[in-house]
Amino acid sequence: MKNLFCVKSEIGKLKTVLLHRPGIELENLTPKMLEKLLFDDIPWLDLAVQEHDYLANLFKSRGVEVLYLANMVAEALDSNSKVKQQFIKQFLFEANVHSETLTSIITDYLNSFASTKEMVEKTMAGIRKSELPNFVKRTLSDYIRDYPFVTDPMPNLYFTRDPFCVVGSGVMLNKMYTLTRMRETIYGEYIFKYHPVYGNPPGIYYFRDLPSTIEGGDVIVLSEKVIAVGVSERTHPQAIERLAKNLFYKYETSFEKVLAVDIPKIRAFMHLDTVFTQVDYNKFTTHSELQETMRVFELSRNPEIPGKLLINLIQKPLKDILEFYLEREIELIPCGGGDVISGSREQWSDGANTLAIAPGEVIVYQRNHITNELLVKNGIKIHTIPSSELSRGRGGPRCMTMPFYREDI
Repeated sequence: MKNLFCVKSEIGKLKTVLLHRPGIELENLTPKMLEKLLFDDIPWLDLAVQEHDYLANLFKSRGVEVLYLANMVAEALDSNSKVKQQFIKQFLFEANVHSETLTSIITDYLNSFASTKEMVEKTMAGIRKSELPNFVKRTLSDYIRDYPFVTDPMPNLYFTRDPFCVVGSGVMLNKMYTLTRMRETIYGEYIFKYHPVYGNPPGIYYFRDLPSTIEGGDVIVLSEKVIAVGVSERTHPQAIERLAKNLFYKYETSFEKVLAVDIPKIRAFMHLDTVFTQVDYNKFTTHSELQETMRVFELSRNPEIPGKLLINLIQKPLKDILEFYLEREIELIPCGGGDVISGSREQWSDGANTLAIAPGEVIVYQRNHITNELLVKNGIKIHTIPSSELSRGRGGPRCMTMPFYREDI
């Protein structure tokens, strides 16, 4: 049977991708909740959906199969009635609903939906107290806290890159850094356990119940032998070590090196894919404020002590590091052309966060016109997508997409 998961590069021709079409979770954002839910502004849902549909239709026009998160979860839950009830119970527990009475009320409410997909979308959107047919104030918190939700919305879900990602022929089910995003990975857990087609992948290289955090935006597959992982605000060094041991020993994958790339622990450098993304065999976009010398720790198998890692510190410019591991000359294309003002502006709207759909062919936000012109001058074919609303979540085309299958290069 053909493996349905294959990502051995960042630029191989894209065949299957997972998206999440923005939903009511964006309309449940309020100014008071922005910081808690990791937004700087409130997107307008109608236009955000139009922009996202433009992206999905672009994929389809290029022959890419588009999978949708809510559909996938619903198909997994419909595989068995016990699985659906198990999901509801686990969802409520992870949403910190611990009252027996409230748990019973919400369970009945979720089971009342006409379709499983509608129920899944409601768990994503957040459940308001006013939506529950039998909600009354019972606890001290109900009387004191003026809070409209019994379960919070998950507005970051349209950034499907982070909660789970495909690496090689397996998947990573990640432990998210922030409390508000930790619940997102429950959807991946049920897809990869119970989906009739995509369940039971050949390997799960990281699991969401591990203690150390790691997010998909920090994971870049440079080749079938080398993975780069950002040591960022959201990805802990211990998680990278666990991932490396799983790749090298537990599953014996083709990967021989894991590069832990030390990046600033600030939101401007949220993930490694805001620092650089690959656009062709020998070309990368880069963050406008990238330091000349980078600290990279090479993790590899220890030939003398099975199960242990060798760690080697490398301090060189990014260009030199990429050239060594990819064994070819590399050209870096700085976001905004390296100009202080332009680079800062376009970095804010993820100018360096591109998504390759084939070697030398990428999807970019239309608004980053200076970076886009540079890409074209460097021989890259670009597909621009509108992003006035999508970009308000501080993520670009790579952030919004989770490749399931790429052709080998």
